Amino acid sequence: MSFSIPDRWAALAAQYPEQTVGRVTLQEKGMYRIRTAMGEQNALVSGKFQYDAQSASDYPAVGDYVTAGCAGGDTAIIHQVLPRKSLFVRKAAGTSKAEQVVAANIDTVFLCMSLNNDFNLRRLERYLAVTWESGAEPVVVLTKADLCGDLRHKQAEVEAIAAGVDILTTSALELDGYRQILPYITGGRTVAFVGSSGVGKSTLINRLLGEDRLATDGLRNDDKGHHTTTHRELLVLPNGAMVIDTPGMRELGMWDTASGVEQTFGDIEALTAGCRFRNCSHSGEPGCAVRAAIRSGDLDESRWRSYQKLKNENSYAAGSESYLAAKEKKFKEISKINKNNRKR
Repeated sequence: MSFSIPDRWAALAAQYPEQTVGRVTLQEKGMYRIRTAMGEQNALVSGKFQYDAQSASDYPAVGDYVTAGCAGGDTAIIHQVLPRKSLFVRKAAGTSKAEQVVAANIDTVFLCMSLNNDFNLRRLERYLAVTWESGAEPVVVLTKADLCGDLRHKQAEVEAIAAGVDILTTSALELDGYRQILPYITGGRTVAFVGSSGVGKSTLINRLLGEDRLATDGLRNDDKGHHTTTHRELLVLPNGAMVIDTPGMRELGMWDTASGVEQTFGDIEALTAGCRFRNCSHSGEPGCAVRAAIRSGDLDESRWRSYQKLKNENSYAAGSESYLAAKEKKFKEISKINKNNRKR
C-alpha cells in the first residue's frame, strides 16, 4: 500500500529537504521500523539525537513522523521527530519516576475493558484521564458481552463515569460485532487499542485487518488474560487507516495528566467550585459541596477517592526532573506548531 504524508507533517518535513520522511511502525529495545515512500526498513537514532535527548519522550515512538537518512544497507538513521499531534504517555511501571511513551499522533484511542472479572471502573478512569491528556479522543469499548450476566447495569456504571464519551459494546461471539467501530476508522486516521491483557484487543484488530495476523489467546482460570502482544506496532488497514496495537498494561501511572484528570472528573471539579471556602480540604469543613454530594448519594465516595488518588499520583510525578524537562519541551512544541499555523 502506498505511503502518504498528511499535510501537517509534510509542511514540517520541508525544513529537511535532504532527508526522507517516514513513520515509525514498530519500536522494540532501541530498534525501530519506519515506513517511507520506498517501503519499510529498520532504523536507529543518530548519535547527535541521543546526545540532545533530554527525556524518554524525546525518542521516537510508534506513530511518530520522523526524518531519516540512509546509513547504507537496510538501516536508516533517524535525525528528527516531527512535532506531534498527540502523545499517549504513562509513568513507567515500577517505582522509578520516569515516563514511558506508548504511542504518538493518535486520533482516537479505544479503551478496551471486558465485561467479566476484568471490569474495573477505577482503572477506566485512569485510562480516560491519560487519553484526554494525550490530545486524542477516547472511545470506551466494552468487550466480551457474552460473558456478562448484568450487561445493562455495567453499561450504566460506565456511562456514569465517562460523560461525553462514546461507549461501544462488543462480543467475540458476534462476528459482526466490530462493525460499530468502523465509523471511527476512516482512511488517513490513526487509532490505538489500549487495555489489559486478554480483553480482546488483538481479536478486534484481526477482524479489522480481515486476517488473523495478531496472536490471540484465551483466558486463564482466574478469568484474566495472557499477554499475547509483546510490543507496540502500527498496522495499515485495507481502507488506508492505521491502527496501533499495544501490550496489555498491568499499570497505568499518572504522568503530566492534570488537565486529563480534571476533564475525566468534571463533575467533581464542578462540586469543588461550589464549596463555601476556596481552600476547602473536603474533610469536614462547613459548606463543603463535595461532602454534601457524598451524603446525598449524588457522588459515589469510591469515585471521590479515585479522583484524590489520581491527583496525588500526578503531583508525585511532577516532582521529578524528567517530568519538568518533558513538560518544558511539550510547551515549546505547542508554541512552535501555533507559530507555524499563524504563518500559513
